Amino acid sequence: MNMILIGIIAVTVLMSYKGFNDLSFFRKYEFHIGSIQKGEQIRMLSSGFLHVDMTHLLFNMLTLWFFAPLVLAYLGNWTFVLIYMGSLIFGNLLTYIFNKNNYSYRAVGASGAVTGVLYSAILLQPDMMLGLFFVIPIPAYLFGILYLLYSIYGMKSQNDNIGHSAHFGGAVGGYVITLMEQPQLLVEHTLMVVLLTIPIVVLFIMQRLGKL
Repeated sequence: MNMILIGIIAVTVLMSYKGFNDLSFFRKYEFHIGSIQKGEQIRMLSSGFLHVDMTHLLFNMLTLWFFAPLVLAYLGNWTFVLIYMGSLIFGNLLTYIFNKNNYSYRAVGASGAVTGVLYSAILLQPDMMLGLFFVIPIPAYLFGILYLLYSIYGMKSQNDNIGHSAHFGGAVGGYVITLMEQPQLLVEHTLMVVLLTIPIVVLFIMQRLGKL
């Protein structure tokens, strides 16, 4: 049982539980565009340790629990921490970029960090099988592509309360940091690396064309 992973989960559970029962604490540390623009940059980090409710918390922590061991086994403790925290920040930065003019925008959750760990695992073992809708088995790399394309759709349509930009930014964070730490993956899994780049290029083009 890895103590780094246990520590991240424990801090997230404790902070989230505190937020469930203390609205002033929740408001002080959530992601909030207006407050960040006033200088409260700590929210870019602290918001990743808060959750809306127990279901939100459990889903993120279970996903982390399933995929973190693979990343830890391949890359070790400190690279895992770098991926987790880097993906959290990547996710919140992308969220900030896409919502910087919406001063009332608020968000919480470890989804960006967890998605970064998921994408790191996909890069490291792209041929493992994942369950689409927890039922349909598909290769990990295909799951990754579909997930990012769905995130782009969600960012464009804005018809739900899911932080799609945080998910996308977190995935990019996990993708970039893993390749920086393991550049040989560019040779070992060249096709998968290229395929996983497609949604990132699509997002960039849509942003440049003003389609988001």
